[in-house]
Order: sequence, then structure tokens, then C-alpha cells
Amino acid sequence: MIKRSLAAALALVAGAAAVVAAPQGTAQASPPGTKDVTAVLFEWKFASVAKECTNRLGPAGYGYVQVSPPAEHIQGAQWWTSYQPVSYKIAGRLGDRTAFKNMVDTCHAAGVKVVADTVVNHMSAGSGTGTGGSSYTKYNYPGLYSSYDFDNCTSRISNYQDRANVQNCELVGLADLDTGEEYVRRTIAGYMNDLLSLGVDGFRVDAAKHMPAADLANIRSRLTNPSAYWKQEVIHGAGEAVQPTEYTGNGDVQEFRYAYDLKRVFTNENLAYLKNYGEGWGYLNSSSAGVFVDNHDTERNGSTLTYKDNAAYTLANVFMLAWPYGAPDINSGYEFSDTDAGPPNGGTVNACWQDGWKCQHAWPEIQSMVAFRNATRGQAVTDWWDNGGDAIAFGRGNKGFVAVNHESSSLTRTYQTSLPAGTYCNVQNNTTVTVNGSGQLTATLGAHTALAVHSGRTSC
Repeated sequence: MIKRSLAAALALVAGAAAVVAAPQGTAQASPPGTKDVTAVLFEWKFASVAKECTNRLGPAGYGYVQVSPPAEHIQGAQWWTSYQPVSYKIAGRLGDRTAFKNMVDTCHAAGVKVVADTVVNHMSAGSGTGTGGSSYTKYNYPGLYSSYDFDNCTSRISNYQDRANVQNCELVGLADLDTGEEYVRRTIAGYMNDLLSLGVDGFRVDAAKHMPAADLANIRSRLTNPSAYWKQEVIHGAGEAVQPTEYTGNGDVQEFRYAYDLKRVFTNENLAYLKNYGEGWGYLNSSSAGVFVDNHDTERNGSTLTYKDNAAYTLANVFMLAWPYGAPDINSGYEFSDTDAGPPNGGTVNACWQDGWKCQHAWPEIQSMVAFRNATRGQAVTDWWDNGGDAIAFGRGNKGFVAVNHESSSLTRTYQTSLPAGTYCNVQNNTTVTVNGSGQLTATLGAHTALAVHSGRTSC
């Protein structure tokens, strides 16, 4: 059984987003609907997700919730066991089929759509009995797959400059499905169609980079709803054989460079550099990009900011939600010192900020920006200001304005905005801000704090 190396590799897998190639005209780039923010409730039990949709996600304006892989998987307490399926029954540690269906229905009733993290590149690395009682050995999953359904290369991926090695060999020793086979394609589509039958609105395709885009396009074409949202994990690597752009014809691709560069800017460089963030930095087209400050892999491998970075992490999320590039994910997990550690209470969340649950999606400074994003949708960036260092401000047309002070001392100044005159609520701290007839507002921002006002909140 692989442990550290497996966890590291799975983190890479989970952190690579690639968009599936679909038949022309069916691609759904960026989440459909008017609310594009996804709360990623990592390793939350489905019953806990259902409650959160009702109590917080719907009221806060989140458009989507992403849930961890629902399929039966290997046993074990580690989080990465969820990424080693042994069957396509909904029988993982987070809940059974009934709990999953109830969660989807409950979230829909709260106005929140559901994205399922979907593991279809590979099966398990070992043998035993799964979380739903299925017996298995590597390359033999009775009633599902046999050795004929896996790629001939049974060695680990070792050369990212070699396309065949990346897409036909084994990711950290996990049995690699031959997605070029008719039976495998039909079986994977069957699993995804089962999730669609339960009301799922979209999929995060785990390890998409390790499957040819054409194979994914074929699988997608078999879905009962081939235009369901797809967000694929394809991690960008300079000079690598497989690139994220190969997958954009079919929907969103997770743009890992966005998260990597945010960490560098917020820790070592100047926020002033963010003036043309996104396509101006060579990233994917905004309409095809899934973005995040961190995800469950990157918060463990140190490549991005995490909850442990405190104010820098909070402000990076505020910036992401205010800035009109890509479709944002808010990672919401739990405290850890052991990067293999599974969820507290087996995934049951009794309350946010208890038992180690971090609930970043509910941090007031972050949660309040979801409504800001919804209110400023479609508005261009206006009135950019920076001090050449770590203080920036910008508007979103006549619908919103944000200022971020990541300096070590407080900042008082008068900002020019395009907002109509009136009183607004600074949703970062629930204080009142006044915009005068010339569109100016004067404010003092403490060190490492932000200000955000929008047309949807004129009083606190």
C-alpha cells in the first residue's frame, strides 16, 4: 500500500483540472447560471452538506457545492482513500445512496447546484474489501472491471515529457483504466449517468490530465445530459507533453497557475502586480478557467496559500471573489498537521469551527464576497489604484468597489469610484461607508484588511 508518495500523487491528481472535450456546441464553459461561486466541502458527509446548503450556502449566494467522491473506495482513515474507488456504488465513508440523493434534493431546494468529484482515471492500488463490502484486487473488480480493462503499462508515471507515459501508465501505483476501450467508456459513462439520475448538476473530473481529451469527449457524448458542467483537473507544467488547453473545448479547466502565483504575490511580491491578473499573465481564457486560492492537494503540498497563512489567505480569497476572472472555488476543509489525516468525526460536521473543521467558506470576510460577486457580475474593472506596493483598490463598474491593504500599517485615503452617491455597507466589517456626489469615498483600512461595498448592500 502506498502512503506518503500516494498522498502526494493524489494531491497532484486532485489539483489538476482539465476540461473534457465534448461534441461541438455542447461545451459548458464556466458554471451555468447567474451564480458561479462553488463551495468545495472537502470530505464532508452528505448529511452535513445538506444542512449547510440550507443554513448557509443558499442564503449566502453560493451557486454550487462540490462534494468529495461518492463511489465505494478502499477502507482506511486517510483522506486519499476516497480517491481509490473499488466500485461505482455510492457507498463511501461520506454516505450511502439515500444520503446522497437527499443531499442533492436538499441543496437544490436551497438554490444550490451540486458538483460531484468524480474519479474515473483509475481504480485502487491494493486489494481487500471496500467501504461498501465489495471484494477486490488490483486489476480485478468483480462485476465491473477485469485485467483486460486496464492499460498495458503497469509501471508508475515517471516522465511528464512523454504523453504516453502520462496517460497510459499508473499514477502513484493506481490501476490505470484504458479509457480508449469501448467497455470502459460505456461503464464510466454509466456511473456518471447514475449520478445525473440522482440530480447532480456537474462533475469535477479528477486526474483528467492522465486521460486523453478525446477519450473524455467520447465519454461525455454518452451522458444523458452531455452539456452538464465539467471542471477538469489538468495541472499546468511548463514544457510538459499534456497541456490544459487541450481540454478547454469541453468546459472548464482548473487553472493551477492562478493559485501558485497568488501565493507568490501575496507573500513575496506586490499586490500592485495584479492589475492585469488572469489572461494578461498568460492563463487560460477566463470563460474556460476554474480558479481557487487553494484546494485539498495544494494546501497539503505547500504550493499555495492555506488557512495557516491567516490574513494573507483571507485577502487572497477576497481578491479572487472580487476580480472578474474564471469561476472561483472556495476550499473548505479541516485542520491538519499530518497531511494524510482524514476528516474529523469521519466527515460529520456538527458545527463550523468545532472539532477541527475550518469552514473557510463561512469566514465572514470570504462569505460576504459571494454576494459581492453576484451583484457585480458582468461589470468590468474600473478605477484601479495602487501604491506600487501592497495596497490596491478597484471598482466593478457602478456596482461595487474593493480596497485591499496588505501593508503592515493602516492606510487612510480617498478613493475614486464609479458608484452612485449614497450610503453603503462595508461587508468586510459591517460598517457604513458614504460615497459623495463625485463618486468618492474616504476610508481607513487597518493593516491586512479590506473594504468591499456593492449595490446589493446599502445598509449594515
